Amino acid sequence: MSVVFFTDRDLGKDFPRILREAGLTVERHDDHFRPDTPDEEWLAEVGRRGWIAITHDKRIRYKPNELAAVMAHRVSLLVLIGRPPMAELATSFVATLERILRFTREHRPPYIAKLYRPSAAVLARNSAAQGEIRLWYPA
Repeated sequence: MSVVFFTDRDLGKDFPRILREAGLTVERHDDHFRPDTPDEEWLAEVGRRGWIAITHDKRIRYKPNELAAVMAHRVSLLVLIGRPPMAELATSFVATLERILRFTREHRPPYIAKLYRPSAAVLARNSAAQGEIRLWYPA
């Protein structure tokens, strides 16, 4: 089965474009949902389809209705951590893909994981350095 990544609307257009250019299968929020679709609705559909959701909304874990949707619909959710431009987050995601895929094979949904970029010092030494992925919920 092929892995499909779903990008939340908060990731804009550049993030999914860069992932697609790297050869990944990506479904964008705006290609399937209205911009004002409540998160629990798209989370339910993403879970039903077995896609891996990517968001930049680190507050999702603390919103009871959204956390409940992740759990009820068995969503695999990756939360990007950091505030660099989306293009940098996407480049880091692609560089970390091996770790991401290994994590998704080792963890059964539902879960929320945080995806961290390498530090500035590490990136200065190696611009293609991999980031880290850590289980966030359930802990």
